[in-house]
Amino acid sequence: MKRLMLAGLFLGALGLLVSAQAQEFPRGETIYIEDPGGLPTNPDCFNLWIGCGGGYSNGLQQLTADTLWYIDPNAGINGEVVHNALAAGPGEWNADFTELTVHLTEGLYWSHGQNGPVEFTAHDVVYTVEAQMEWGMGAGPVFAQNVASVAAIGDHTVKFWLKAPNSRFDTKFMVRWNAPGYIMPKHVFEDLEEPSTWDGNLASHPTIDGEGPVSIGQYVLHSYDPNGTWFAWVRRDDWERSSWGMDYGMAAPKYQVYRPGVPIDKRAIGLLNNEGNQGLDMVHDMTPEATIDLMKKDPLIQSWHPGFPYAHPDPTLPMLLFNHQYEDVDGNAKWIDRRVRWAVALALDAVEMSLASYRGAATMTPIHVPPTGMYPKFYHDAVQDWLTNFELDLGDGTSIKPYNPDLTLEIANRVRGLYDGVPEDDETIRYTFGHGWWAQNHDAAATLLESAGWSKSGKWWNTPNGERATLEMQGSDSGVMGRLASNVAEQLTEFGIETNVDTSDLWGGIGAGNYEAYIGWSVETWGGHPDLSFFLDSWRSDNVAEPGTGQSARNWQRWNGGPELDAIIDNIRGISFNDPRGVEYGIDFIKLAVHEMPTIPIMSYNLFVGQSNRCWTGYPDAQNNYANPVTNWSNARYIYTQITSTGACD
Repeated sequence: MKRLMLAGLFLGALGLLVSAQAQEFPRGETIYIEDPGGLPTNPDCFNLWIGCGGGYSNGLQQLTADTLWYIDPNAGINGEVVHNALAAGPGEWNADFTELTVHLTEGLYWSHGQNGPVEFTAHDVVYTVEAQMEWGMGAGPVFAQNVASVAAIGDHTVKFWLKAPNSRFDTKFMVRWNAPGYIMPKHVFEDLEEPSTWDGNLASHPTIDGEGPVSIGQYVLHSYDPNGTWFAWVRRDDWERSSWGMDYGMAAPKYQVYRPGVPIDKRAIGLLNNEGNQGLDMVHDMTPEATIDLMKKDPLIQSWHPGFPYAHPDPTLPMLLFNHQYEDVDGNAKWIDRRVRWAVALALDAVEMSLASYRGAATMTPIHVPPTGMYPKFYHDAVQDWLTNFELDLGDGTSIKPYNPDLTLEIANRVRGLYDGVPEDDETIRYTFGHGWWAQNHDAAATLLESAGWSKSGKWWNTPNGERATLEMQGSDSGVMGRLASNVAEQLTEFGIETNVDTSDLWGGIGAGNYEAYIGWSVETWGGHPDLSFFLDSWRSDNVAEPGTGQSARNWQRWNGGPELDAIIDNIRGISFNDPRGVEYGIDFIKLAVHEMPTIPIMSYNLFVGQSNRCWTGYPDAQNNYANPVTNWSNARYIYTQITSTGACD
């Protein structure tokens, strides 16, 4: 294996390497992938379980790592949303969720050992938990909080005894985009004096020869640039001894080359000019404008939708978050009153937010789960009648029905004629642009504020203490989220709440609670599976931090939903991950969140993915949604078993 130095020519417009590295891979056997993770600060590090500055989504987690289960954010291959990976099937719980037994897949092998490949066993799982607790690596704190003991029952069964009931402990070994519990190779780490400081590269291992990370996937490291601009991987000869090889067959590309740090304005060029080794076959995200232009220029390039709005909805929910503990000058919690939060929601025009941010290609949602993956069928469809009939008490003895189920039809009408391929039928529009949103209603918003003790002086609203109402909102300084933040600020200022967007410290103050509001998200979901615990478990009242202290993920708004929310979370905790009652409890949460409006959900985080069908074809899309099309998620590995060579690049 060679660490090839960065040398040779550069393609001027693209800024990508054209060197010995690019020339040595047969184009018809190689797929080139953009890694959105950015350039690693320490490209030599391949230890997934420590923070060492190495790449994470440069192929390391997608091609070499594995854990017990994978959850597809979309429909899954053959409709299989939950992939049994290193586990042979679902975990088996005792009645009170304190004991978990997992039977493991047999016949899987790590790529390297002292005398060749080494079989994966239950002892690897036990070592993973115990070593991470001992050395404080990876999910060590999570394991220490939950695990009383863990043991191998033979070579292919592992059993966990927990300190307290936790029906979602098994999700620590499930991949959404990554996994807390990627399994470690015991035979590799047990020979190290300090596993928490090893760089994960066999070149520095005391007893095992080789270079790069030990792999339990279909690929091993071939070569990489010490500057971190590319990482090349080659398919193992014994690829069938990986879980995804065993289940779905051989990954089609013999070689995969990941390219971190490609500027967003260069990614479309990489797709368009990809005949040789300097191009790109898969791109994680582009600008809406670049995608629209690219789809017109090259019929071999695809995105998630064949026409407008093109983009793939990520299982993440951008929203306007209020810090419920933020105090005004008199020490009063400024956004604690639900009437004030609802007033802000009714002051906003959803059509304008969509056009300003995504040029109309947003997927809107009025409820607190993203309209992505299978969630429209699990949740959005299920609450449409309830939303349409929902009545909002304005506090003065009157009420309104604020939901407009046809609002996204208006968005589609606004962009039709501007872009190609805008859907015509209502059902398709609702599944691409969203099911609806709140109708802008400044009069109702004013009534809500007045009932909460606010007053108006000329153009501007005043809070109950007589101070002029302002809103300092954290937001991005660029991209679609930056445009959304600017538009929300403009709309609220026009309504009479002077709003400023602060881009100086988008993330730094959120966990600490040093912010008033921000455009971001505190809701992330599995996407393909209806269980809401991925974010909702952290919203329980006993997880809300005290003012002035750090808030653990993901209740960044610091909302205390009280006994009603706690009861819903406890109901979910009291059933297994796959129990169908989880959807019922999820709907209970949605209705409570609509009533209280702790945050204002706006839209999914849409990614303008791009794939070229010049060399490879069979990528997932909206019609064949077997996988998440983004390149940095570990689930991307399943794509490579489904694509095929076109033969055009041989």
